[in-house]
Amino acid sequence: MAESREPVSSSVDQAYDQIRRMAVTFELRPGERLNEGVLSKKVGVSRTPLREALNRLSSEGFIKLVAGQGFFCRDLDPEEIYQLYQLRKVIELGAVKLAALHARDEDIEALESFIATTGPEAGSRTTDQLIALDESFHERLMSLSGNREMLQVLKNVNARIQFVRWYEMDRSERPITQGDHREVLEALRSRDESRCLAVLERHIDRRREQIVSAIRHRLAQIYLPAHQ
Repeated sequence: MAESREPVSSSVDQAYDQIRRMAVTFELRPGERLNEGVLSKKVGVSRTPLREALNRLSSEGFIKLVAGQGFFCRDLDPEEIYQLYQLRKVIELGAVKLAALHARDEDIEALESFIATTGPEAGSRTTDQLIALDESFHERLMSLSGNREMLQVLKNVNARIQFVRWYEMDRSERPITQGDHREVLEALRSRDESRCLAVLERHIDRRREQIVSAIRHRLAQIYLPAHQ
């Protein structure tokens, strides 16, 4: 049984990687309906592994499945992303206020160790790995509040913005990001709520502006030439 499953698994991974790259680089345009026959030939796999890859990409938000119509490349709406980052900021600032009151010193130290271990430089890490590290930090910071419901909301927001985070992932920015993370924890360890809030708000606002700007720029690159 294992021998018969391996080629299918390999084909699914191949299709998944290629289609995701096509979505992220705008080879597939936002809102475009995916022709499974054409796509199957383009990525070099049969319909069965292709459909499995598409379902996986749909569950991760890279594409969307519309009942009765098929799969579509995800739309890019700068206003939606802006609002999601607003929600993220409200949740995280509220949680860090609770963390300043309730977080245990040993848990703050554990998160500081995580920052030290993962380092300030991007190194040879993939974009996926860098995004995962950043999400892990913010979710672990949120968990210091002791509020599981707030943490779940943040995870839901992260799931919805993960797709577009590819567009603003500048590897050279990682030292700045890590510096912000360390500063938040230093303020939290000293129970300096106002400083903690100020650093975190600045950090999230900068990321929000970067990603919204990147999306608008990409959309202009796609659509403006067609009107010239």
